[in-house]
Amino acid sequence: MAGVHKDLVNRLREQRKARGLTQAQLATAVLVSRKTINTIENGVFVPSTTLALKLAAELGCEVEELFQLPGAAFETH
Repeated sequence: MAGVHKDLVNRLREQRKARGLTQAQLATAVLVSRKTINTIENGVFVPSTTLALKLAAELGCEVEELFQLPGAAFETH
């Protein structure tokens, strides 16, 4: 299930797991802590634009596949 922050829907966990990565592996690849990845996945922390772009690049997807505005027309389930 996608993580939901009041301002952002995120699918980081889904995309990370689909690629067989642990939180620690993804964190190392984008130069943040595992806790940062955890807090993003749980909707506690909204990543900066730079970090969102790094995460998308590392996961080989578009930023919109990771993060969307709640209720946006491009939201998928």
